[in-house]
Amino acid sequence: MAEHAAHGPLTGLKVVEFQGIGPGPHVAMMLADLGAEVVRIERPGHQPMNPVVERARHRAAVDLKSEEGQLFVHEALKHADVLVEGFRPGVMERLGLGPDVLLEANPRLVYARMTGWGQDGPLAQAAGHDLNYIAITGALDSIGAKGELPIPPQNLVGDFGGGSMYCAMGILAALYERERSGKGQVVDAAIVDGVTSLMSFFYGQPHSALRTTERGAGLLGGAAHFYRCYTCADGKEVSVGAIEPQFYAELLQRADAPEELREGQMNPANWDDYTEKLAALFKTKPQAEWVKLLEGTDACFAPVVPLDEAKDHPHMKARGAFVEHGGRSHTAPAPRFDRTPGTIRDSAQDGEEVVARWSQGS
Repeated sequence: MAEHAAHGPLTGLKVVEFQGIGPGPHVAMMLADLGAEVVRIERPGHQPMNPVVERARHRAAVDLKSEEGQLFVHEALKHADVLVEGFRPGVMERLGLGPDVLLEANPRLVYARMTGWGQDGPLAQAAGHDLNYIAITGALDSIGAKGELPIPPQNLVGDFGGGSMYCAMGILAALYERERSGKGQVVDAAIVDGVTSLMSFFYGQPHSALRTTERGAGLLGGAAHFYRCYTCADGKEVSVGAIEPQFYAELLQRADAPEELREGQMNPANWDDYTEKLAALFKTKPQAEWVKLLEGTDACFAPVVPLDEAKDHPHMKARGAFVEHGGRSHTAPAPRFDRTPGTIRDSAQDGEEVVARWSQGS
C-alpha cells in the first residue's frame, strides 16, 4: 500500500466556519477530519458545546460588529477557500459579509450557506428545527407506528442527512468546478432540499401494499415481520432485515421458526400473524443467544446496541469506528482513504495565529 499522507485528502484547504448549531459544525468537523484547516469564528466568551463535533478547530473570539472584528474576518476570508455559515438569510449581508462583498475580494471563495428552509421562499425567515423541516418534505409523515403520531428520528434525517451531508457534497462539488473555472460560488444548502432528495427512492417507486410510505405500513415501514425489531427474553432487542427469499429462509431455518412462516412472506395479509409468532419466538432466548445463532450469517440480523455500547461491538471495534483521543471517545473520520486517511486532531493553534499565517502565504 502507498505511504500514508499526514492529514487526509483535504490537507491545505483553508476553511472559515461561523459559529452555529446542528449541521454547520458537522460540516466543518467532516472537512477538518479529512485534513482541512478550520478557523472557527466564535462570539467572545463562547464555550464549546460538543467536543466531538467541534474538534480540530482553531478558534477565534470575534465581535463581528466591531471594526477590529470586521478587519480580522475580512482578512481571513481573503485567503480562505471555503466559508461555512448557518445564519438566517440576510444576517451575513447585514454584517457586511454577504457573498457579493466577499466574492469580490476573493473570487475563488466557496461560500456555503446552511439553512433549514433555504435562502428564499415563504418560510425563509421563519425559525425552525429539524422536525419542522422534515415535516413539510413528506419524510416525517412516514415515520412511526400505524395509528400513532410520527416519531422524531432524533435529528439525523434533517440536520445531518439532508443538511450537513448535502452541504459538504456541495462544497466539494464547487471546489472541483473551481479547478476548471478558477471561480468560487455560493452553495445554498437547505435541509428541505436535501431531505427531498433523500426521498427520491420513495417518489420514484410504484406505490403498492409493499411499497408505501403510509405510516407503520409497507415493507420498510415496520409492518413486515421480516423487517423490524423484536424483544428478547432479557428485554434487550434485535433487528431482522431478511427481505430477499434466500435470506428469509435462512433466518427461519437458523431461528427454528414455525413451519407456516415459510409460505407467503410477501403477502401483507400474513404480516400481523407472522409478527406475533416471531415475537413469541424471539422472547424465548436472551439477546446473546440470538447473536450467537444469527450474527454473521445471511439471516440479515444485528442486535440493537445502545449508543454508549456501540464502540464495544466486535465489528465496530475491528473497524476502528471509534477512536480514543485526548481522553475521550470520538467517532472516527469517514469515509476512509487508503493513501490519505483522515485523522482526529487537536485545536493546536489560536485562530488569529492561523489567519496571520494564511496572510503570509503559508
